[in-house]
Amino acid sequence: MTQVLQRMEDDQPVVSVDIPIKALLTPVGGAAARRADIAHSTTTPTGAAMPETSTSGIECIFQVTNIFGESRAESASNAAVFQGALEELEDVESDVLVGTGEAHLDSRLAAASGAAHLLVISTDADEKLATLTRRQLEDKGAEVHGVIREEELAQTLSGIRGADKREPQIGPELFELNLLRQAKAKRTHIVLPEGEDDRILEAAHQLLADDVCELTILGNPDDISTRAANNGWDISAAHVADPTQGEQLEQFAQDFYELRKHKGISIEDARATMQDISYYATMMVHKGLADGMVSGAAHTTAHTIKPSFQIIKTAPGSSVVSSIFLLVMDGVLWAFGDCAVNPNPTPDQLAEIATVSAHTAAQFGIEPKVAMLSYSTGTSGSGPDVQAVAEAVAKAKETFASVQFEGPIQFDAAVVESVGQKKMPGSNVAGHANVFIFPDLNSGNIAYKAVQRTAGALAVGPILQGLNKPVNDLSRGATVPDIVNTVAITAIQAQA
Repeated sequence: MTQVLQRMEDDQPVVSVDIPIKALLTPVGGAAARRADIAHSTTTPTGAAMPETSTSGIECIFQVTNIFGESRAESASNAAVFQGALEELEDVESDVLVGTGEAHLDSRLAAASGAAHLLVISTDADEKLATLTRRQLEDKGAEVHGVIREEELAQTLSGIRGADKREPQIGPELFELNLLRQAKAKRTHIVLPEGEDDRILEAAHQLLADDVCELTILGNPDDISTRAANNGWDISAAHVADPTQGEQLEQFAQDFYELRKHKGISIEDARATMQDISYYATMMVHKGLADGMVSGAAHTTAHTIKPSFQIIKTAPGSSVVSSIFLLVMDGVLWAFGDCAVNPNPTPDQLAEIATVSAHTAAQFGIEPKVAMLSYSTGTSGSGPDVQAVAEAVAKAKETFASVQFEGPIQFDAAVVESVGQKKMPGSNVAGHANVFIFPDLNSGNIAYKAVQRTAGALAVGPILQGLNKPVNDLSRGATVPDIVNTVAITAIQAQA
């Protein structure tokens, strides 16, 4: 595991947006009609002069971006609109912004910007509405930093401007935006073997438009070009290759034969195998013609990763290929492993999965606190399953002393501080875990889907770990954003 551990020390995690605003104002009730006055006036509603420049530097969000305009919203997803607004807010010159007036949206913009969110009222009649709005936001986990009357605004803003900038809160849209930015930092080359699937072409269009990475798409070039043109997708910057013909096919067959002849395959078998898109694409990665592969939108997981076991193989020091999912909610970024590959890992494998998962989590902005889960916390229970987790924890701590591992530990003790400190007092992980290692595939797969579907989490993955070069699998139900995210993740892995 030495090489994996060294790479973790060198990894640069996802870097957040850099938005200068310190406060975002949502006018409520009658104050909404005074948006322009709030943004530009330096006098109180009663006409008394405010201290000079006390509210200067305030801009209205609609002065700095038109991305919330009706025409733009109709042509892009909500996530894309939100991400576009965040990017444009990086160029704002003021440190205070009057928001959209839609309190939930403003709250999420403020959180992603690291800005304090203030509800601004003008009259007594506005106060009830502001109180109700605040309660609704806080019930959803948002943070409202105050309900402020216009005449109190200058003094409140003075205090906020004098304070340190708050840390941005990572949510699904900001996380996706940061993924794309990190992927672009060092341009890599990803092969997409499923060119017959329109979702792949649409995702390629978006990735190329943002210059995220270099792409090769496999399939019939004429068919791919026709379908892309008919749908208005520009993939002209992609390399398009037919895996069923050409000199490269014969070379790949020869290479595969050399790799597998000890297993009894013939050169004819190798030629037939190399016409399979997954094998062809995997051989591209193996020979350095691409840095990584993403497949699975139209094929099974086994079809995607079996060629990797035969051609790319495991990384030096790794004995098992595993996976994690990143679960992203507002203010919460978790990693779950292994939820896609290993049905019943041994204690040694579980320790390795925990160690590599800590490394992968660090690549994507998580400072890992690893909970190795069980139906028992500490020594409160017994049995072979609990003992297996205990052995894995001991091995992980011995291998990777710089990361905090805890276990066996129950999920509630891992995430709820009061429960964690009661069940495992003095633990730095209990109640604060962000990387969760499940004892088997059954529990891991059930858990990640439960969180995804009931908590509205963005689930990114599975991210495969332990291979010599990055190959990642898509669900056959993958959406275009899923494909874009997975390509970005693969590009980031290829940078390591």
